[in-house]
Amino acid sequence: MSSGSLRVISPGNAAAAARPPDWRRLLRTRTTGFALVALLLLAWEASVAWGWVRSDNWPRFSDVLLALWRGWASGELAGVIGSTLYRTFAGFFLGSALGIAMGVLLGRTAWLDWTLRPLVEIQRTLPAPALLPPLILLLGVDDALKIVVIALAVLPPVFVNTYSGVKATDETLILTARTLGLSRVATMWKIVLPASAPAIAAGMRTALALALVVAVIAEMISGTNGIGFHLMTMQYAMRAGDMYAAVVSIAAAGYLMNRVFLSAEKRLLHWHASSRV
Repeated sequence: MSSGSLRVISPGNAAAAARPPDWRRLLRTRTTGFALVALLLLAWEASVAWGWVRSDNWPRFSDVLLALWRGWASGELAGVIGSTLYRTFAGFFLGSALGIAMGVLLGRTAWLDWTLRPLVEIQRTLPAPALLPPLILLLGVDDALKIVVIALAVLPPVFVNTYSGVKATDETLILTARTLGLSRVATMWKIVLPASAPAIAAGMRTALALALVVAVIAEMISGTNGIGFHLMTMQYAMRAGDMYAAVVSIAAAGYLMNRVFLSAEKRLLHWHASSRV
């Protein structure tokens, strides 16, 4: 046998060969997850069909599917979810921009950190829905109120992750930038922000789900449209099927938002190890 036909298999190579491809592991995980959801929905249907639960407020899941079809076919659910997503994204991007800017400035400027950090810590402890009553006096009950409340809910997780990422930036990189004559702004843009990007993305992903939750709560408390207002209306009208159809719709919207964000994160941060997990 020639030396060219010999193949050395190290323990690491053997483990890699035995490990299934990433797409297979992902498919197996997704299949298991969807199977569990399907099993729970079948249990929901059976709980009513077989008389385990007897309540007008707990319809068959098949009735919920019919209400879901009617709501989307008529455009009613598309309209209410569309208005909720508009407020969600407006507040999310506003709060994220503020959180990133504050995290970078406080992370790299000592006197700003000493001055503003106590105020930021106080704001972090306030639940965003608790700010609705005083903000109604200032902003009314229109979209401005809901967008501001969502932004205030988004700001803390984005700020904390950005601040931590900036603080964790290798000081050697900063010193090298100074040695090369980079300005403070150029150092922020070319060194600090790229190094902090994975932490910022993690904070924004957490904040995205929080933005949707707060948007629904705000619409329940002071809304005239949107999915939160629609849910309350269906509850008062005792239309349980339509109410659960709205819940299923907003759950699907939240799942899709998260998947889109993960896809964008993987493309933008393809160089980072976390994007390959």
